[in-house]
Amino acid sequence: MVRLEQKYHETIVPAMMEEFAYGNKLQVPRLRNVSVNVCIGEAVQNAKLLDAAVAELGAISGQRPVVTRARKDISNFKLRRGNPIGCMVTLRRARMYEFLDRLIQVALPQVRDFKGISDRSFDGCGNYSLGIREQIIFPEVRAESVERLHGMTVSIVTTARTDEEGRELLKHLGMPFIRDGGTTSG
Repeated sequence: MVRLEQKYHETIVPAMMEEFAYGNKLQVPRLRNVSVNVCIGEAVQNAKLLDAAVAELGAISGQRPVVTRARKDISNFKLRRGNPIGCMVTLRRARMYEFLDRLIQVALPQVRDFKGISDRSFDGCGNYSLGIREQIIFPEVRAESVERLHGMTVSIVTTARTDEEGRELLKHLGMPFIRDGGTTSG
């Protein structure tokens, strides 16, 4: 069992049962999946950039990414329907917990002037999305081999019914949230 998953079962479930007065441990919110999405706008002109992004995302996630394609034509961007423009991966079970553990413990602290992440990016149903500006914060990506920096979006999907439950679950998992006033919560 992965360290973060073990922590969830041993400490987070009892703590949240007490905090929210759940009658059953199956009522405690849990992680469903984590999706990581990379969009490379310049991939229309240079297919090598997309190949590099797929390789980097595969190294970061430990799973082979799926290439995403444009859904419609946009003439201003020289984009045609069906053109490959990005890649994504959906992580579940052990890979999800391993990725989140590396994100929280290793990658996020690598961000320059890192104070924490905003706690405002919840969707109203307990799911959280986080934007990362550079892929080189992950130790799996060697900075000297990167041709072009690109960002990625990490979406954490939970079974929580409210943002408050989702926020508490992620806080217990170690997510370094900053409150509106700029102070680290937790």
